[in-house]
Formats: sequence, C-alpha cells, structure tokens
Amino acid sequence: MLNSLRKKIDIIDSRMVALLNQRARLSLAIGKEKIKNSKGIYSPHREKQVLQRIRDLNKGPMSYEDFESIYREIMSSSLALEKSLRIAYLGTEGSHTHLAANKKFGSRVTYIPCESIPEVFQKVEYGDCDYGVVPIENSIEGAVTTTFDLLVDSELKACAQILMKISHNLLSRTRDIRDIRRIYSNPQVFGQCRNWLLENAPRAGHIGVASTTEAARRAKKEKGAAAIASSLAAKIYGIPTVRTNIQDIAHNTTRFLVLATHDVPPTGRDRTTILFSIKDKVGALHAMLTPFVKNKINLTKIESRPAKKKAWDYYFFVDFEGHRMDKNVQKALGQLEGMCKYLKVIGSYPVMD
Repeated sequence: MLNSLRKKIDIIDSRMVALLNQRARLSLAIGKEKIKNSKGIYSPHREKQVLQRIRDLNKGPMSYEDFESIYREIMSSSLALEKSLRIAYLGTEGSHTHLAANKKFGSRVTYIPCESIPEVFQKVEYGDCDYGVVPIENSIEGAVTTTFDLLVDSELKACAQILMKISHNLLSRTRDIRDIRRIYSNPQVFGQCRNWLLENAPRAGHIGVASTTEAARRAKKEKGAAAIASSLAAKIYGIPTVRTNIQDIAHNTTRFLVLATHDVPPTGRDRTTILFSIKDKVGALHAMLTPFVKNKINLTKIESRPAKKKAWDYYFFVDFEGHRMDKNVQKALGQLEGMCKYLKVIGSYPVMD
C-alpha cells in the first residue's frame, strides 16, 4: 500500500516538473516583451492576480499560506529567469527589512544590503538596483521619519507595500540580563520594547544604530552588550537568544514600501500615497480634505512632517483607497492641486489580501 501511494506521488511530481518548466518558458517570453516595451520586470498587479486566483482555486487540505509560500518561490524563479533582479534593502542579512524583501521577492533574486535608508533610495535612483525596500511605519511607534522626508524630493514611486508582523528578541553572550550594560538596536525598536526594557533591563544603556543586524554584529563583539534583533540575526551572527518576543504589544506590524522608477497599473483594490503642502491660512487643511469627501474617497492615514525649508511649514502625507488612474481619484487630485502649494503622487499600489 505504501509503495503504491509513493508511486502515485512520483507520477504527480513528474507532471509538476514538466508543468513548472512549461510555465518558466512562458515567463521567459513575457520577460522579453516587458523589456522590449520598457516595462518593469516585477509586476505587483500581476502578482496580486496570481495569488488571488490561487486562493480561489484552493479547496484544501493545504492552506492558502502554504500555496502562497510555494508560489512566492515559483514567481521568484520566474523573475530570475526574466532578468537578474537586484533588490536594495536596509541593514544586512537577517534584518527585518531583509525579511520583508524576501517575503515579497523570494530567494531567487539578488539582495543588496544598505547601511541607511538614504542609501536604499540612491541605489534605485542611480540604477544600481531595480527595486528598494524601506520601512515607512510601525503599528506601535508610527512613522519612520527618514523615509517620509526622502519621499519629498525623490522621483521614485511606491509600487508595492509589505505588511510584516515583527518579533523582537534580546540577543547576548551575557546570559544574565542583570549583567547587560548596553543594548544596541534601531531607535524605532527601542520604542516598540520600551515597557519590557524598563521592567527587565532598567540599568542598561540604549545605543541606537542603523539596523538590528548592525546591533547584533556589535553585541557579538562586546562583553556585557546585547542587541534587540530577529531570530534570523541570532542564527547568522551566532549569538544566543536570551529572551524572545520582548515587544510590548503582541500584534506589532511594520509596513514597508517597495520603491521603483515606474508606476504600476490598477488592480481594482489599490492604495495611493500622496503628499501636499498647504497655504498658511485658517481652515486650509480642512479645505484640502474636502475633495476626498466630495468624491467618496476613504482616507486611511494622514501624517505631517516639517518642510525643513521654512519654520512652521509642513508637508502632509495622505494614504487613501483607490488608484491614481481611477476617475474619482483623478477628479479629487485635480481639485486638490488647485488648492495647495505643492502636490505629489508618491505611488499607487495593490492592497494584498
């Protein structure tokens, strides 16, 4: 009986290999057409269509998450066949941004580590990388201000977003937390673990670094030092995990943006990010929001940042449901443009289920 079942699996495997290679040949043909028409190799709108179709086709017993993981690698292999993609990300291997990038692009592309968020922007702007992945906000600590500030002047477009649950761990060669004198991590991470640190390591100093993997690298070298980083960073740098899941709130999620030099077409369920500056008069911000109400557009986020060019002058970043090519969105943006000093569409991108 067992051998009979295994033979059936072998037959299915043979069919799957043949079909996957057939799919790969079609992906190669599609890639040539994309390059011929100067379109980006990575297509977030098509990715959404494929994953949604797989979800609809699946009748079990395998879960949708299982299929998503499998198809992530299938699509990653297809991208690698079409073009040798280079993805810039913040930190080094094992950083949260690296994990987010891998979740989006899979393991078959080339990942380029960057020491800072500005470097990620530069890699894509100068053509050294095809895409860049940067954090933009966290559900606990809010906006990643460096990313917001760089989006003001950059010509790059947001072409996709990644939502990732974040788990923070205390890594150290010093086993007793009471003997830890300094802790390295990204400043945002300290905010996400503030209460745990006050209760469990109140005497340890906090030293901010660019990424959690840089924190792990430093902590490994120093006696009495620790890092707050991912479990993958612990494996990569060979540092013991002293405590797991030390974030203050269990549902800790970070949103990342995928940066590109081009826009992506609508999918029917999209989000758009814009920024604008307002004229200095009473009721100006209220007036700016009126076009969205009139055109029945749902705002999902509004964030303000100092313009840094004039005291008390601000940029407002707004996320809303819809694509910049939707008729009601075009109408609202047209009305808004005539009311504000400066308006910029950062990008429209699919909302993944």
